[in-house]
Amino acid sequence: MWKLNVLLLICLISAEESTICVALPRKERIVGGSVVNINQYPYAAVMLVSTNNAAFRQDCGGTILNNRSIMSAAHCWVGRHNTRFTVRIGSTNANSGGVVHNVNRHITHPSYNVGGFMNNDIGIVRLATVISFNNNVRAGSIAGSNFHLPDNTLVWSIGWGLTAWQGNLSEQLRHVQLRTTNQAECQRIYGSHAVNANMICAGWHTDGRGSCTADSGGPLLHNHVAFGIVSFGTNCGQARWPGVYTRVSRYTSWVQSNS
Repeated sequence: MWKLNVLLLICLISAEESTICVALPRKERIVGGSVVNINQYPYAAVMLVSTNNAAFRQDCGGTILNNRSIMSAAHCWVGRHNTRFTVRIGSTNANSGGVVHNVNRHITHPSYNVGGFMNNDIGIVRLATVISFNNNVRAGSIAGSNFHLPDNTLVWSIGWGLTAWQGNLSEQLRHVQLRTTNQAECQRIYGSHAVNANMICAGWHTDGRGSCTADSGGPLLHNHVAFGIVSFGTNCGQARWPGVYTRVSRYTSWVQSNS
């Protein structure tokens, strides 16, 4: 999976028929945001991964669905074993506080990566132990199948990822305000074969705001409803490149059936 010095190169054909090659980080991060306490987002979870089954560090985010399940992005775990992951909940900090749960299994959408790069990038993390709810730990709300937002709606992305392109991971939870991007414009930027109806885009009109590495799997929120999941993008926080998120409303029934 993605490491700080490894990028995935993908070439996209723009609407003008020119070829654009962009470096896509396999995970996403918060750029230009501010530190926030977990009690403002008690449904937020941080997924920790280990390469040696000893030391863990934040790798992705997620949304608590109930007392055993976390919604996240499938690309966070595909190709890696469950025992390499733990999930911390109830803490502002990625590597201390709250409660850490082991992972029982990952449920990957059956059509993940079918029909396009990062298509159907959604999955469920089933925990080995039951979550105890309190003021810092709550189940979140997800978008219903008819959920829709107009273009340029103000929304929030949260996570513990990098705070600058090729920068450092954030130990504390951060959030950043973004605007939803017109779908046709996002398809023009990335190519219609790369961004489809299962995805939604969000960014900012100036450089310096966005989700990026290690925020993958975390929610894109409107009024505390998770309607997007951080999936992919390029050179995080650049106005020219909005972030691409899994459109949760396309998967509401699947999430409910598998959580």
